[in-house]
Amino acid sequence: MKVLFIGGTGIISSACAQLAMDAGIEVTLLNRGQSQRPVPEGAEVLQADIRKPGSVREVLKGRSFDSIINWITFTPQHVETDIELFSDHTQQYIFISSASVYQKPPARLPIVESSPLHNPFWEYSRNKIACEERLIRAYREAGFPITIVRPSHTYDKTLLPFDGGYTVLDRIRRGEKVVVHGDGTSLWVLTHHRDFAKGFTGLIGNPHALGEVFHITSDELLTWNQIYEIIAKAAGVEVKKIHIPSEVIARYDAEWGASLLGDKTHSVIFDNSKIKRLVPEFKAVIPFSRGVEEILAWYDGDKARQKVDEKLNRLMDRMIVDQEGIQPV
Repeated sequence: MKVLFIGGTGIISSACAQLAMDAGIEVTLLNRGQSQRPVPEGAEVLQADIRKPGSVREVLKGRSFDSIINWITFTPQHVETDIELFSDHTQQYIFISSASVYQKPPARLPIVESSPLHNPFWEYSRNKIACEERLIRAYREAGFPITIVRPSHTYDKTLLPFDGGYTVLDRIRRGEKVVVHGDGTSLWVLTHHRDFAKGFTGLIGNPHALGEVFHITSDELLTWNQIYEIIAKAAGVEVKKIHIPSEVIARYDAEWGASLLGDKTHSVIFDNSKIKRLVPEFKAVIPFSRGVEEILAWYDGDKARQKVDEKLNRLMDRMIVDQEGIQPV
């Protein structure tokens, strides 16, 4: 098979590109050549900017692919461009959506692919919903060969799972208090990108995936309290948590609040039966307790990666002081 990745060197796509190569798929990456992650050995690279359709038309002239996967489509305008660009170049277009499109708060668990899509809190998710709706219409009305994939919180060795990234890890290591949204007991799912890639690769070129929607996640459930504690344990320290409601966090920082209220605040449990039926070899086997060891090793491998956001530090300090000031003695 011949597959084109638009992007292909991101957190999720890098593992998918590598596993596709390992499976004998002929992989071509189209990107601007600015990623810090390496290109899989043996992959072809086309340099073009997907936001400049003319450059893409030029490099794809006379070429076709069994599947085209765009990892960086975020708005309906991006989708319109993709439909126009790729209609004559592929037998399958895979759209990378997001599990944050599911109804918030969820009315029923576990979440299945047919669960309602509704997210009044986060514009990112509403845009993804609009993209899905446009693609489904293109499939029904014009036969545009879509597959929709909804990753949830998927990470690699470079990505800590909370807002603030290394700044929060630095606070944990220094014994400073860290902000945990809500009471820390909501359930969350963290999926290692190599596990995700096993399910995703089975969809590439699969005729049974056409017109279908899949989420691909781990089955491991963790509370946010447990997530912070697992990270602290791997760092060899104890974590000092202070719990602040997501609505209160949103008043301090609207963007941080939107990512919480539109996603992380709510418990999620995913039913992965659909992807397991179509891709029997898919099984998530990397627990977060192992994944976090890779993350800490990556940060500790180069001091330049240990970037602390002092503005965020000051914001967290202010939030904590304010919160502790209103708590009863």
